[in-house]
Amino acid sequence: MNTGLWQKFDHLVRSCAPFFLSLVLVVLSVIPTHIPVYMEVAPILPLVSIYHWAIYRPNLLPVFAVFILGLLQDILVGTPIGLYTLVFLTVYGIVTSQRRFFTGKSFLLYWLGFAAISMLASFESYFLGSVWNVIILDFNAAIFQYLILLGIFPTLAWIFLRWQQAFLQQD
Repeated sequence: MNTGLWQKFDHLVRSCAPFFLSLVLVVLSVIPTHIPVYMEVAPILPLVSIYHWAIYRPNLLPVFAVFILGLLQDILVGTPIGLYTLVFLTVYGIVTSQRRFFTGKSFLLYWLGFAAISMLASFESYFLGSVWNVIILDFNAAIFQYLILLGIFPTLAWIFLRWQQAFLQQD
């Protein structure tokens, strides 16, 4: 086969990797477990991916891809359609507008930025869920969900940083 065709295919696969990695996190965040009330506190894993790619490679995870991820999250979790779509788009918009600030900074600042952004996302999803259901949802569940996500962040961020260095530096 033609070398140029393989190069184009390789470039296409590398360009789609952030979306598919994010999609894997959407699926992982909704996998049922035998842990009681886990789904109430299950971390919203795609937030890590959206945050990371919005800083380092927003061209590889454009806004329409974030929209699709949010829509899939809504459908798979069973939240009102648009809830996580709006949360993901809010996170993406804030992070892309501040990406110059985050680029090239220490991991600690990268993590603190995620802590602030994901806290905002947690409050937004809690508020929207409460309004939609016309009840006040369990705030403790939202806090635990946030804390679990914050604890998982370094591992997922490390994976994304390594993936980016290994496979996306050539683009």
